[in-house]
Amino acid sequence: MLTTVFSNSKADDETRRGLIYQGQVFVYSSSPASRELVAFADELIVEAFGDRDPETAQFAMPVEEFARLLADLKPRFIHHPRCRELLPAVLADFGCDPGKTYFDVPRMRTSTSDDYLTSGISYAYHAHRDCWYSAPFNQINWWIPIYPVVAENVMAFHPRYFDNPVRNGSARYDYAVWNSVGRPDAARHVYRDTREQPKPEEPIELEPQLRLVPEPGGVLMFSGAQLHSTVPNTSGRTRYSIDFRTVHIDDVTARRGAPNVDSLCVGTTLRDFRRAADLDRMPEDLASAYEAEALSRLA
Repeated sequence: MLTTVFSNSKADDETRRGLIYQGQVFVYSSSPASRELVAFADELIVEAFGDRDPETAQFAMPVEEFARLLADLKPRFIHHPRCRELLPAVLADFGCDPGKTYFDVPRMRTSTSDDYLTSGISYAYHAHRDCWYSAPFNQINWWIPIYPVVAENVMAFHPRYFDNPVRNGSARYDYAVWNSVGRPDAARHVYRDTREQPKPEEPIELEPQLRLVPEPGGVLMFSGAQLHSTVPNTSGRTRYSIDFRTVHIDDVTARRGAPNVDSLCVGTTLRDFRRAADLDRMPEDLASAYEAEALSRLA
């Protein structure tokens, strides 16, 4: 399909969501709140690495030590109360209604250079859709670099597959099992990642692909149904970024979202989302209904 990149669009959030559900991608310059978010992330990173440059520390540290450092740093960022203050401000900067927009925790991601660490805590994602991992089809993905990035260390979109199915292993994925076993086990996978994760089960044509390079604090927004992958990092620097996801309660209720062309996973991530206005959880009746619908796809 044809993917259009909207740069610093003035479209309102409802219009933007509709276009994202059609496979379009939005990119924005940094905002005051997104700059504050990456500044906070930088504080934690600098504290963790001390005198080392975090973007080149991989070349001076045993990989086991680097993995242990990330295993402490990343949860500290994810669960820090400051993040729950900053994310609603980021959403407001980009026109989201705090009373109807729900977000999940912000995750700090790393992509090391030259295949230094590509498993577990710094997993290099193969081509995938988030919807293979029990994400709802109305999920919007937000991606924000913490430090400057280049085409050699960002992510790639594979838009020809947005409305074309890919044979994949999502039918073997259960989100409840992943939360209890797969995610807590990440730091143990230093040299090879053996966790069961949905992957393409047929050859994927990675070209043509789309790579976008925002400034630090700049924002990419795209559908959780968009096929994307981690670019093999050949930049000579570790990439640090933040990603999180949002859903709009009206879209969740109305089942408005991107098409499901090939996902068969079980469960739903909806219980991970909290309302920006007051941090209330997603209504249980909606999460339960989405779980039941996911099960019905296997029938």
